[in-house]
Amino acid sequence: MASDGAQAEKYNPGNVSADIGRDIRAIRQSKGMTLTEMAVKLGRSIGYLSQVERGISALSTEELRQVAELFGVPLSWFLVLSDVSEDERGHVTRAGLRRMSGDNEGGLAEELLSPDLSGSYEVIRSVFAPGAKLSKPTLRMTEETAYMVSGTLDIRIGNRQFTVRAGDSFRFKEEEFYWENNSNEPAVAIWVVSPPIY
Repeated sequence: MASDGAQAEKYNPGNVSADIGRDIRAIRQSKGMTLTEMAVKLGRSIGYLSQVERGISALSTEELRQVAELFGVPLSWFLVLSDVSEDERGHVTRAGLRRMSGDNEGGLAEELLSPDLSGSYEVIRSVFAPGAKLSKPTLRMTEETAYMVSGTLDIRIGNRQFTVRAGDSFRFKEEEFYWENNSNEPAVAIWVVSPPIY
């Protein structure tokens, strides 16, 4: 049985189970959850989930649904990988096959632009609805930078407040962060996060 800190398996872009397993591991680690904690929450053995994360075993659709619910991501987040051609998997993300998170009704809709979560960073396209805001400041153990494609966003990094507009960019590392879209137009940003968190 591999431990949480075990060296990652060599990347094989033709193996959907390995891609899903790698993404599960990345999301689990980004949430600060151990393999043991995940096993308890899902009612599965540590050994089985370790094999899933290494692409040796595959989850059923129902098990994948439970994992998606545990991590707060849509089931389609994982299933879209099976629609990507073997040659492109791990290298190319087609516009119609981006993984989505959130929605406009919730105030923030995001698309993963990176092919998967196996790299040292991820690229996300974020759309902030007019009037949307974070429920409270958040702190993540990440380094993040964003480029504003359109719109206006009021942000707070630590104790500093800024208004960023189309063409502006910003960065922060392991600092409390907060955003609000106080305008009447959506704000769109391209976000780079290291390590991957979605």
